[in-house]
Amino acid sequence: MANASICTIGDEILIGQIVDTNSSHISQALEEIGVKVTRMTSFGDDHDEIVCNLTNELTHNEIVITTGGLGPTKDDITKAALAEISGSKGYVVNEGQLKMVHEILHARGLDVLDINKAQALVPDTCEVIVNHLGTAPIMVFRFPKERYGHQASLYALPGVPFEAVGAIPDVIKDVKEHNPLTDIFHKCVMVFGLAESALSKEIESWEDSLPEDMHLAYLPNPLTGVRLRLSIYGGDKDEEERRIDEQFARLRPILGDKIYSYNDDTLENAVGALLRGSGMTLSAAESCTGGKISSLITSVPGASEYYLGSVTSYAIPVKEKVLGVPEATINEYGVVSSEVAAAMAEGARNLTGSTYAVSTTGLAGPGGDEHNPVGTVWIGIAGPNGTKTVKKVYKNDRKRNIERFAAAALDELRLFMLSDRK
Repeated sequence: MANASICTIGDEILIGQIVDTNSSHISQALEEIGVKVTRMTSFGDDHDEIVCNLTNELTHNEIVITTGGLGPTKDDITKAALAEISGSKGYVVNEGQLKMVHEILHARGLDVLDINKAQALVPDTCEVIVNHLGTAPIMVFRFPKERYGHQASLYALPGVPFEAVGAIPDVIKDVKEHNPLTDIFHKCVMVFGLAESALSKEIESWEDSLPEDMHLAYLPNPLTGVRLRLSIYGGDKDEEERRIDEQFARLRPILGDKIYSYNDDTLENAVGALLRGSGMTLSAAESCTGGKISSLITSVPGASEYYLGSVTSYAIPVKEKVLGVPEATINEYGVVSSEVAAAMAEGARNLTGSTYAVSTTGLAGPGGDEHNPVGTVWIGIAGPNGTKTVKKVYKNDRKRNIERFAAAALDELRLFMLSDRK
């Protein structure tokens, strides 16, 4: 198995001005093809530091991937450091990247300056993968076995996330072509409604009985739940996938409808799959989630087939005048209550004529009291066979609470629709 190191370069990373998201995307892509990431590190815009750190990473890894420091300004010095490491005697113009520089800047209505043209200048020791999303090329440096004790490749990517992530497929393709890799087979099952620790306890006996060559990973996400991934390194693809399917089939009786997909999927896709082609429709009434549910639902291509719309009833008068929530209900039970959640869902369903409606009312933060602390949400689901409400309490910051509220609402909607089918 090849080892890899991912290095982010730039003072802006070290001082917290920007958050490094590139490394996670690159790491996931490498892991998918059986490359082990041994280190993720960051260092600043200092020539000697870049040279020293990258030399060390190349000594210990067959693959080194850098992001950042390839811009046109004077503080972008990564290219010069790479030229030194690779023993470059000078720079050459990469015509493919130069053409792309002209195309990109002309499309933006900008003049092509000498500083822009210089982006296409690369050390004569590198290969170039043309960056179709930006002006800085993706540079690839090859090092013979004699240099570091093993053959090594260094890939220099731009730091802009859009460009770095866009470069990953080309980099992965090159890594596969130049490294002897072990085939790795992954399959996932998506689970919602159990925290990672609780899920681990629930499936402990199943996990303990897995074959020794199968590797289980828990990958939690507040919007999608826990992704359980089984992996096998090596073997025949069809046979290994069949073996993984057998293990997941054993999992179904344990978790039941907490499993919402056997693919790397989302709750909004799962909801869409239940509605698509059925003739049934959906609407939403949101308070504390502020449109998050609607945003998730409409992120699914083709959602217009079943999604009619939503009311973001943040203020009490909107709940009363638009959704028809009785003033007496609010006065008696409070805005954050089962009764109001039910009335909101029913109001959205009556207003839009949808088959189902989902609602949220809660406290994402700040505020709260002993009866309804911050993190409390009431979820309402209205459908042709009645109305259901569910209370959830989370203990997170405002942003994370909103994400969890929206995900929980989609899951309760999913379960409600499944119950109607039984």
